[in-house]
Amino acid sequence: MGELVKVGMADMNCTKSPGVLTTLGLGSCVGICLYDTSTKISGMVHIMLPSSLQIKNNSNTAKFADTGIVKLLEEMQKLGANRSKIVSKIAGGAQMFNFTDASDIMRIGARNVAATKEMLNSLNIPILAEDTGGSYGRTIELYAETGILLIKTIGFGTKQI
Repeated sequence: MGELVKVGMADMNCTKSPGVLTTLGLGSCVGICLYDTSTKISGMVHIMLPSSLQIKNNSNTAKFADTGIVKLLEEMQKLGANRSKIVSKIAGGAQMFNFTDASDIMRIGARNVAATKEMLNSLNIPILAEDTGGSYGRTIELYAETGILLIKTIGFGTKQI
């Protein structure tokens, strides 16, 4: 196993094989993993909100689905990723609390997942697998060597997608 590269909340990072990207404690946030099947260059962004357009303080591009994915693509291409060979896997977007008033603002996990899928679709990046929703947190690890995404949960075990 290669070097473990951490990705914080509202943060992004890239690595080459055999590196491993990891982010801890995805709740309503979504971990978006991009993987170039030809060069094995991998990237991960830990987004917190669906859109930068509704927020005044939106200078941190990694915080939002719309800007984070585009920025991550740019960073991967700087490392030599082949844009046409990039695929994705996503995890997170949980509903961490039960609200009696399930207004849209409270459904942030589901909105993050929807915005992520919309953005990936508009960029023609196929989503190979996802582990989203539910009401529990996730820690994820993306292995640049294989493109495997390992998902660890408390109470729901570990799985690979």
